Amino acid sequence: MNYFAHGLRFVDRPYFLAGTAIPDWLSAADRRVRLRPRRVEPFADGSKGIIPEVAAGILQHFHDDRWFHKSPDFIETSEELAGMFRRALGGDRYRTGFLGHIVTELLLDAVLIESNPNRLDDYYAVLADIDAVSVQAAANHMAKENTTRLAFFIHLFRQEQFLRDYLQPQRLLYRLNQVMQRIKLNPLPDEAKSILQAAQTVVKARSPGMLAGWQAAQAL
Repeated sequence: MNYFAHGLRFVDRPYFLAGTAIPDWLSAADRRVRLRPRRVEPFADGSKGIIPEVAAGILQHFHDDRWFHKSPDFIETSEELAGMFRRALGGDRYRTGFLGHIVTELLLDAVLIESNPNRLDDYYAVLADIDAVSVQAAANHMAKENTTRLAFFIHLFRQEQFLRDYLQPQRLLYRLNQVMQRIKLNPLPDEAKSILQAAQTVVKARSPGMLAGWQAAQAL
């Protein structure tokens, strides 16, 4: 699951919403910092305040990913997309396997955004009002290693609003190549845009199955 799928249901809880994004924010902003459920759980005590809400949101993220990544619909869709990339571009299985996984998640966000355009506006509006430094401090309370980069990345995330780009294959390709650069994989050629267009159709058709558990899930 990606940012919007994790957070869509929680725009009425600003710091919980931020918590659902923190694992992905950290993977982009500071990959050496990892949050583990056992370190987060003591802080999600149900009390009011930034740290308990952030902690609960982080645990929601982990909960969502556990069932989603094991769901047959996700596995089958990501494998199909990996095959599409492999046949068109070649490359080793790790690269195309990674592409199948991440593109499925990004395009599932696109399906949700297309269905809930006003909710995306709400999502960004809520995040615009959170205190990024306080969110960083909350994450540092729970992580083994501390980061000074998270607050800046939250500002960048709010400014760029790159989730909107997932709806357009050319813009999605640009954002995907930013990820490829960050993890030191070769950028995708322009021809990959046609793969993304075909992948949109596959993900949209299979989205009801992938979202069945998401729709049934409740906040922790």
